[in-house]
Amino acid sequence: MRITFIGLGNMGAPMARNLIKAGHAVTVFDLNPQAVSALVEAGARAAGSPAEAAREAEFVVTMLPAAAHVEAVLTGLQGVLNGVPKGVPIVDSSTIDPASARRLAEKAAAHGNPFADAPVSGGTGGAAAGTLTFMVGADEALFKQAQPVLQAMGQNIVHCGGTGTGQVAKICNNLLLAISMIGVSEAMSLGASLGIDPKVLAGIINTSSGRCWSADTYNPYPGIIETAPASRGYTGGFGVDLMLKDLGLAIDAAKGAHQPLMLGAVAQQLYQMWSQQGQGKLDFSSIIQLYQQPH
Repeated sequence: MRITFIGLGNMGAPMARNLIKAGHAVTVFDLNPQAVSALVEAGARAAGSPAEAAREAEFVVTMLPAAAHVEAVLTGLQGVLNGVPKGVPIVDSSTIDPASARRLAEKAAAHGNPFADAPVSGGTGGAAAGTLTFMVGADEALFKQAQPVLQAMGQNIVHCGGTGTGQVAKICNNLLLAISMIGVSEAMSLGASLGIDPKVLAGIINTSSGRCWSADTYNPYPGIIETAPASRGYTGGFGVDLMLKDLGLAIDAAKGAHQPLMLGAVAQQLYQMWSQQGQGKLDFSSIIQLYQQPH
């Protein structure tokens, strides 16, 4: 299939590579020329704009930082909707607010293109391994149409409901992820300061009732999980500023639903504090360093 992929960041680049590995003809666009060159070396074709990238597409995937970027890529003068043939599905795997996803779906529909929101979970490791979870908001027909393409990039393809529900699932998941990472950071830092070997403590947590993904797969304490960002200076993962953005999405959505988020608000403040200290590009698990600074 001829697939257009727009957005070649830490998540998008390995996702696009997996589409190439699955035998699809992939055309890519990104503002970063180095990211584009790397994908071209892997077998992709480069395009000069989103519109050009989508001109011969049979399927379009976008993976971008925020709603404003998705809107610009889809609806700008050189956007996807100015190039893509009618009837071609557009799947956005960015994490944006549910209201924006629904608004973009309406704009795509007005052009004659079905639109699904399909944010992902699984981190950069899952993106590279092709084991992501896709949370898909779409009607049944579009979900079935998108499923084979998404299966080239992910292991769990979940139909969450209508347009926007994929984003609802994602912001709720990331709200919990932020809170759990702070909890693991507190526990690991406390244990180390009280004299237990962090590896011993992690082993106990990971076989006890405190076990969670933030502890057993992505532990924030250096040297515990060899493949976690903590073991490579908190580089190459899911950035603090991206987590801060997702917490903002959850809190804004909660305001609209009159739903209290007490722990979410605290998590937002901690990540805001860490970002303001200049750590916004580090992986979000670096929040543990807040607990390891001199007091």
